[in-house]
Amino acid sequence: QSSADGAVGLIDNYILGVRMAIQPEVFERESVSVSSVLYEASQQLAGLAKSYGVELDLSISGRYGPVMANRKGLQAALVSLGAALIEALPAQEGAQLKLHFATHRSRYGIVAGLYSDTKQISSDALNKGRKLQRQSRQPLNKLSHTSGAGIFVADAILQSMDLRLTASRHNNLYGLGAVMQPNHQLQLV
Repeated sequence: QSSADGAVGLIDNYILGVRMAIQPEVFERESVSVSSVLYEASQQLAGLAKSYGVELDLSISGRYGPVMANRKGLQAALVSLGAALIEALPAQEGAQLKLHFATHRSRYGIVAGLYSDTKQISSDALNKGRKLQRQSRQPLNKLSHTSGAGIFVADAILQSMDLRLTASRHNNLYGLGAVMQPNHQLQLV
């Protein structure tokens, strides 16, 4: 049941990404709390993670102000990304079956991403996967035994919000995330 729900959710997220790309004026950016979106995404993926034996961890310590993003789009991207990584982790040799939802500050802005201890999550693997996306059944073969469709859906949704999915590191973990700019309008002077 959780796999079927995940597949239907992935299709819904793909449709959302297409709508966001075609009608960007309908999906305007707003002030969004990254911590709350990460929490909701982790809750949405709890059933799928349990069926794969993957433990979810939420690391949102620190005070980060709101960022400018479309809340629904950001959550859909994180859920799609999380589903793909949950399916990929059990096939990785020596990897802990633990996925960390985390936010942290970088020199470029606020990063929201998903992290694990597997070194196969890298910018090289992501770039090769993007090149093979429509030409191979397993474009992310070093990372996932599946098509990795959730990663590409997340990438498309983030691109429609003028964000980019990138490989990043956090607390000696490897992952994928997006860098967002803080909402300076709501900062106190």
